[in-house]
Amino acid sequence: MLSDQLDSGGGALLGRLVEEAGVHIHTGARADRIVAGADGAAGAVSCGGDLLEAQLIVMATGVRPRDELAVAQGIATASHGGILIDDCCRTNVPDVYAIGDVATVDGALPGLIAPGNRQADVLAGLLLGRDGSRLGALDDAARLKFSGVGAASFGDAFATTSGAVSVLYADPTARAYKRLVLSDDGRTLLGGMLVGDDGAYSMLRPLLGHELGADPATFLMPEAASAAPSVDLPDDALVCSCNSVTAGQIASAVRDGGCTTVAEISASTQACTTCGSCEPLVRRILDRQLASMGRTVSHAMCEHFSMSRRELFDAVQISGARTFSKILERHGTGGDGCDICKPAIASILAHLTSAHALDPDRAPLQDTNDRVLANMQKDGSYSVVPRIPGGEITPDGLVAIGTIAKEFGLYTKVTGAQRIDMFGARLDELPAIWERLIDAGFESGHAYGKALRNVKSCVGSSWCRYGVRDSVGMAVALELRYRGVRSPHKLKFGVSGCARECAEARSKDVGVIATEKGWNLYVGGNGGFNPRHSDLLAEDLDDDALVTAIDRFVVYYIRTADRLQRTARWVEDLDGGIEGLRQVIFEDSLGICADLDAYMQDHVESYQDEWRQVLEDPERRRQFVSFVNAPDSHDEHLRYVPERAQHRPIRAGERHELQAS
Repeated sequence: MLSDQLDSGGGALLGRLVEEAGVHIHTGARADRIVAGADGAAGAVSCGGDLLEAQLIVMATGVRPRDELAVAQGIATASHGGILIDDCCRTNVPDVYAIGDVATVDGALPGLIAPGNRQADVLAGLLLGRDGSRLGALDDAARLKFSGVGAASFGDAFATTSGAVSVLYADPTARAYKRLVLSDDGRTLLGGMLVGDDGAYSMLRPLLGHELGADPATFLMPEAASAAPSVDLPDDALVCSCNSVTAGQIASAVRDGGCTTVAEISASTQACTTCGSCEPLVRRILDRQLASMGRTVSHAMCEHFSMSRRELFDAVQISGARTFSKILERHGTGGDGCDICKPAIASILAHLTSAHALDPDRAPLQDTNDRVLANMQKDGSYSVVPRIPGGEITPDGLVAIGTIAKEFGLYTKVTGAQRIDMFGARLDELPAIWERLIDAGFESGHAYGKALRNVKSCVGSSWCRYGVRDSVGMAVALELRYRGVRSPHKLKFGVSGCARECAEARSKDVGVIATEKGWNLYVGGNGGFNPRHSDLLAEDLDDDALVTAIDRFVVYYIRTADRLQRTARWVEDLDGGIEGLRQVIFEDSLGICADLDAYMQDHVESYQDEWRQVLEDPERRRQFVSFVNAPDSHDEHLRYVPERAQHRPIRAGERHELQAS
């Protein structure tokens, strides 16, 4: 329960953040019954007599241990449920052990993956004859996973340890509440809680039980993840809680195991293989360990290029080499290239020139999806995603997409990015589908490339009673401006028309939130495997200032990011952090703003739809054939069966037929 992890101050701010995300909270209410709707679906929940209307009811009941078998066999259980075990996972019956959600340790049911993994390790060691391994203290650290909202707690977050002292940072306007609990001398970290800005969690949590080595207040300042002092972790500091991997094990994998990359460390220790949130810390330990061994920390992109992507970008821009063979000859180390450097150079060339991705000297460099301007699915077919700027679409556009999908037998789905994905197209059908879509006013949505995917928006002031600005209009303008921009990784934008944040802008690479005075600009957020909340870059910008700031942010990221580096990791790695980025964009500290502005203006003026370019070029169009030896014919006996078809949703009118059968 959150009440076990946050105090009243942290809970109050978390409630505010969740409310602003569009989720209404009822505290102190307990559901006592569900009232069915007229159609049999959920209709309302009764909370002490008050009815809360509902379209969907989700019951979050927690973990309940199934210990019936243990009770029947006389195995000791806790009064509240769960099999009692000692610090070696043993029950009171010889040769019977328990681990996971059924096991109660010191009266507690963890219900978390890290303690379960630790129990499995201890039991495995015991069964293999490795005596001496014990469970130790329960790791009950938790981090809330909710789009746009950061909250985490770890250790003795409530300062119950005798003599413990707390350092508190609270800024309601910046939506941040942070508390560190320290030993009585103010040096050893005992626990903490972070709400709003939880960026320092991955750095602080491994230091639990150790001296911070710096003023605790510096860890709580805004952008603590980048501004806090660099601290060497002790060997027993837990870096990967999911798999119980310590800093010492990671250092040993480098020092004794010969690991030189994060991927090799993951294979050796299992760090970064579950949630991935420890990856930045693992990389930091790797770099420091290599440096301490007197080895140069290599940022080589691959075996064919000793430079990082940023260094190679600068080299290519200055040298003027504009083909892969010339770049390899001038800046590489030999060989023919690989699936790491080829797409990276394709991305660099896409920024420096306007050549089409399928031109003869570019096509071999592209990833699978980029080579066909569509997304390959697991059954070998392709999906087609037309651009729908800002999620805004006319009834005629909806009809056109439906008609085309029906004609080609495509499965359609509304995506989380406010677009319509069309699945099941054959390679040879793609040009014909594109042609129909272009005739209906659509263009490529670039769902297949490392480029701008979409700009998500709420309805804003046009319709919403809370909206203060036209979020749809701004989203459409931004999506049309940055469409086709090739980047080190995919980009996602969001524009919210008010602070309620229905477009989830703070979880995007670029997030824009309307205020009474203008637009607030957030950067460096992303969801997915290793989520990060964005940082506030500027407040109350007018339309022109907002666009200029985004222009410079996007181009600066493209030119300086590493291969396949999301903006989240790029912002974290920037010298000077978010404040250094502000100086580059608004104060022109590097003297490059004019160049950044000029590039983006040139991109806007020279943009061409890739689908249309294929249709207008016979050579490019000839690449889209299913059978190279018979490009103009198809075997009438060949049938493509989309796998998803057998799992399609039951339509109205079919349910009773299925029940009757």
